[in-house]
Amino acid sequence: MPAFLIRHPGKASDDILVEDPALTLHFEHGWAVFTDTAGTCLAIPAEAGAHIERVDEPQDHEPAPQKE
Repeated sequence: MPAFLIRHPGKASDDILVEDPALTLHFEHGWAVFTDTAGTCLAIPAEAGAHIERVDEPQDHEPAPQKE
């Protein structure tokens, strides 16, 4: 499941973990925009100085075949 940790330098109490099976991140007009199947769920302006880090383990390979 996609998960992103959003850290605000100097304000650890404002850090946020967002995760959702359909979560995507894109950048638009100076904003980091998180969307899911319902639409935009979070937008952060570039001026906020937040650091965004993907913290899940993305599936970049085929799953192993199941033994019968």
